[in-house]
Amino acid sequence: MTTRLSARAAIASVTDAGSFAELPAPRRESPADGPLAWAGYDASRARAAERTGEQESVVTGTARLGGHEAVLVSFEFGFLGGSLGQRTGDRLEAAYAHARAHRLPLVSLIATGGSRMQEGMLALTQLQRVARQSVLTRAAGLAQLAVLRDPTTGGGWATLGAGADVVLALPGAQVGFAGSRVRPADADPAAYCAEGQYAAGHVDAVVPAAHLPGTLANWLRVLAAPRSGEPVEPPAALADVRPPATGWDAVRQARDPGRPRAEAYLDAYFELRLHLSGDRAGGTDPGMLCGFGLREGRAVAYAAQCGTATRPAGYRTAARVVRLADRLGIPVLTLVDTPGAANDAAAEHAGAGAAIADTFAALAAATVPVTTLLIGEGGSGGALALAAPGNTWVTPDSYFSVIAPELAAAILKRPESAAPATADQLRIRPQDLVALGVARGIVGPANR
Repeated sequence: MTTRLSARAAIASVTDAGSFAELPAPRRESPADGPLAWAGYDASRARAAERTGEQESVVTGTARLGGHEAVLVSFEFGFLGGSLGQRTGDRLEAAYAHARAHRLPLVSLIATGGSRMQEGMLALTQLQRVARQSVLTRAAGLAQLAVLRDPTTGGGWATLGAGADVVLALPGAQVGFAGSRVRPADADPAAYCAEGQYAAGHVDAVVPAAHLPGTLANWLRVLAAPRSGEPVEPPAALADVRPPATGWDAVRQARDPGRPRAEAYLDAYFELRLHLSGDRAGGTDPGMLCGFGLREGRAVAYAAQCGTATRPAGYRTAARVVRLADRLGIPVLTLVDTPGAANDAAAEHAGAGAAIADTFAALAAATVPVTTLLIGEGGSGGALALAAPGNTWVTPDSYFSVIAPELAAAILKRPESAAPATADQLRIRPQDLVALGVARGIVGPANR
């Protein structure tokens, strides 16, 4: 279990010293013992206020993180378990409105058990208010970041937490829609912790408390960076090789285990890179690297295949990042490198076709410029789904094909030995792709 900081201590732990300025709390007149006349409710609130020094379960304000200003929302778990009531909703709504009015990102430091029982359905409907404010803030093109403290459960997880654009969690934090007192007795506890939610694709990163200030500051640095309305330049080729003489040479070069992969290209391209993980639908794919970074001081989003068969979760993660970049006005770089989409039974059960379709749709709908570099294998539609129409470049050690040459030969009822000749017929070499108009050009090494 993580250390439970007070709301103000949590703010102080991640913000620049002395930069926090509290927002005024909206006034709300409340009848005795609240809207339900719940016996003892006023006394409970008074004890919570005396114990914590707060008048409600959330503290809101503005602060700087690494020099970048943001709106902060921090929950006070010591005030009735950080529960959401009407006055909590008032404060959250005002914080979101301030973020929109001043064009600031919103950072939520969450520690809540959910809705406040003493206010009944009126407490539960605060989730609708929060959801509405989140939607309005999203439509305004502003980012929302969440830090999941211990615990983050119930409606707080289902709105401020899981609904954020970037979700970070403290190690060991209890995270889940069902709190510890309401989940099934035989439920796997690993499903209700930060690490379990990360493994299931619902959390972008589990960040130790000591690293959290720097991580949040880096995110705000990227989000505040200038962004270009023009397509970003493709990375330089990392392998100094000549374009292949034959189609089969192209296949062999692309399949060379020593060929540079996505991680190397991303490291060479970005001076700062922040990873996003998970499809928010229960899956992750280590063969798809996604996130945002800085390239020569400008913000760029990326989605990069790592040379493996891409899983449905990988496509959904890529689509998620492309749509987020589009909403924030940040150009996108994609790196294509896959023998094809995963085609096993598990991939079909996980919705491979729908996931690929969604990725095609995300790129087709993007209003920000997208640049693609083919860095290895371009295996059929599973690779094309990540390729920018009209702005795809290729490295000399790559190929793009409607189908793998071996499979094409098998479909045509040719012997295995015919695969090289079939590769030539398919015209899959980098120079062929340029001649066909599929690629704009072949990129060379940076020192050429």
